[in-house]
Amino acid sequence: MVSGDSSDSRPAATALTRLEISSDVLWAVDINTGIAALATGLLLNHGQPVAYLTGRTIHQASTTYRGEGKTDARDAFMIADQARIRRDVSMLRPGDDIALDLRLLTARRLDVVHDRTRQINRLRAQLLEFFPALEGALDLTKKGPVILLTAYQTPVRRMGVRRLETWLRNRKVQRAGALAAAAVEAAQAQMTALHGEELGAELVGRLARSVAAHNDEAAELDARIEARFRQHRDAEIILRPRRYHRGLQRALYLSTQVSIFFCPVSKAYYDRKRKEGKEHKQAVIALARRRVNVLWAMIRDHGPFQTVPVAGA
Repeated sequence: MVSGDSSDSRPAATALTRLEISSDVLWAVDINTGIAALATGLLLNHGQPVAYLTGRTIHQASTTYRGEGKTDARDAFMIADQARIRRDVSMLRPGDDIALDLRLLTARRLDVVHDRTRQINRLRAQLLEFFPALEGALDLTKKGPVILLTAYQTPVRRMGVRRLETWLRNRKVQRAGALAAAAVEAAQAQMTALHGEELGAELVGRLARSVAAHNDEAAELDARIEARFRQHRDAEIILRPRRYHRGLQRALYLSTQVSIFFCPVSKAYYDRKRKEGKEHKQAVIALARRRVNVLWAMIRDHGPFQTVPVAGA
């Protein structure tokens, strides 16, 4: 068994030479993105089994190992040992093109959302410095107020509500009338002009245009994610009703209770939860959740459930 943690940046091609010693190898990693993507991809392309243990799993298990110093060798040993003894380890599989595209698109969307949040915070701080009344009247997490600020900052004081409303409607802003009225009222309520207001207004406009650009990219990414996901063969299966379904809950709960008596794997999981201090109902719900994960894996892999024999049994 060979393991690797996120700090090990050696190419997997070098590690593959270890197969000359033994072909019976299980690879184990505690990270499957970033620096580990190339290594895991190369291993999977060579038909090698790769087990994935989350960083949280390894952290929780670290208290059961001797020694407190954190080293690469100690981490690698724990990853390998946990992959050897655990029966709930997830195995990485070569992802299809749709899954890969979705991972890239969602990662990019997350970056855009984080960048947009930072820009909104800067925009709010800039407004508070020169135009606090206007900042208090506008919800900068919404598209309309941001569009307004891309063109109008201090000049909004001299605009009538109807003129500003027309400008907003031409840019397809919802509830343009209410937004225009609130903006003009707030701007007129601040009678004092501060030094540096002209430059502040310029910076507000620049920040607002940046936020608007992030809004546009997030909307574009949402559309692409939706369209790409719809192309997946299991899209309709995954898009089950999201509302609370009492009948489905009852079916899962009852089937889980029955499985405790007829399925050794379910019985072992239930017993483990009871030993952890959970009551009967809590343990059954935890097992039901685990069985949902198994059902999902069967749909994902297009295969029936197979019991993994326990070592030494």
